[in-house]
Amino acid sequence: MGKATGFLEYRREVPGEVRPQERIGSWQEFAVPLDEDKLRTQGARCMDCGTPFCHAGRLLSGMASGCPAHNLIPEWNDLVYRGSWKEALKRLHKTSNFPEFTGRVCPAPCEGACTVGKSGSPVTIKSIEKAIVDRGFAEGWIQPRTPAAPSGKKVAVVGSGPAGLACADQLNKAGHAVTVYERADRIGGLLMYGIPNMKLEKTIVQRRVDLLAAEGIRFVTGVEIGKDLPADRLRSEYDAVVLCGGATQARDLRVEGRELAGIHQAMEFLSRNTKSLLDSGLEDGQFLSAKDKHVVVIGGGDTGTDCVATAIRQGCKSVTQLEIMPQLPSARQPGNPWPEWPKVLKTDYGQAEAAEVFGQDPRCYETSTKRIQGNELGQVTGVHTVRVAWQQVDGRLTPVEVPGSEQAIPVDLVLLALGFTGPENALPEQLGLELDERSNVKAEFGEFHTSVEGVFAAGDMRRGQSLVVWAMHEGRQAAREVDRFLMGSTVLP
Repeated sequence: MGKATGFLEYRREVPGEVRPQERIGSWQEFAVPLDEDKLRTQGARCMDCGTPFCHAGRLLSGMASGCPAHNLIPEWNDLVYRGSWKEALKRLHKTSNFPEFTGRVCPAPCEGACTVGKSGSPVTIKSIEKAIVDRGFAEGWIQPRTPAAPSGKKVAVVGSGPAGLACADQLNKAGHAVTVYERADRIGGLLMYGIPNMKLEKTIVQRRVDLLAAEGIRFVTGVEIGKDLPADRLRSEYDAVVLCGGATQARDLRVEGRELAGIHQAMEFLSRNTKSLLDSGLEDGQFLSAKDKHVVVIGGGDTGTDCVATAIRQGCKSVTQLEIMPQLPSARQPGNPWPEWPKVLKTDYGQAEAAEVFGQDPRCYETSTKRIQGNELGQVTGVHTVRVAWQQVDGRLTPVEVPGSEQAIPVDLVLLALGFTGPENALPEQLGLELDERSNVKAEFGEFHTSVEGVFAAGDMRRGQSLVVWAMHEGRQAAREVDRFLMGSTVLP
């Protein structure tokens, strides 16, 4: 695919970015797209590798290798190279409902498994994906589509994140009457309130939601199933129910001083900021402010990075990010061969901005929080940490404290970005659903049917905290099984 010798002739080139000092004054996306000629050149780098691992979508060593959605990447790379953008969009939409989301926020496991990347730089798959769908909207190629003839069946989807929206989209295409319930005031779930605007502008999310509504999907906001509306009522009023509520139970930090004021879960910090931004341009003050504060973010993942970037835009005095794991190497190690996800050091946008503003990377590796200190008013004033060394203890790698390495970090705001332990308990308990050993709703992958007749589960609520692309893929696959359940067979891919 692409040009036969393109991977030998052309170097990898990625979109530019607005400089950190300029972009931190804005909540808008800051990528500078490549022009068409450069995008076609990047498409030309896709080699005729025979077995395209980029769309394999397998789990290797516990991490995704290749695209979980099985996107037909070599095909649309070739079409972009040839200038056939509309055909490229058709191939992209064949496997992906919302490439404008994954083209912005996916970590691109496809690129980690790219054959060109085995001995060089991988194809810029993510950039090309985003360019295809953005052009599709700009050219007016993406318009509301009339669903199939009505099936007479009604389906309720609980949760409007990537899994819920993908599931609803597919079921609507099959002709079912779909209602999506969302407890927040806006549709989008994680896409709307969990990811900051500068990483995924909410106009992009709303554009797709408006399109889905125009195609016939009914959206109900401000209604929490199991609280505002009994779950049993859904079962009685709909022919099937699909649970896509996500893994929203945040992991907490069990240390002395956790009860002090000024300590918040990362998702509360991020979601309140985005809601205030959308409601009033941050004029209403209904958000947690880092302005003129020393901020400590505990957790080194994507959510932690988003907290760093948000705190900087709010005008924090300093930001420190604590990471208990060791710093990753700069290149693949022998124990991490291609096509596994490359476990190498990356500097994300938040760290790059912190380095520009404060003169250093905010991450402190192999650092554990021992206790949190406060003043007489009960307000947090310091985080006491200790360095750890990872050692084999009883056959398992375990963090062991390094004697004499304790230190105290002055702080006014602590943000906990420690991941999520699974779905909230109320809805599964109300429906009497069986849970797996990790407290997720039990439903086998490929079937998605729970222990209760007519109730299905998909996305993070079923598999645990994961990637947006996995959630979208699960939503699609769950829709297929719901269609089969309702009709005896399925027309969905």
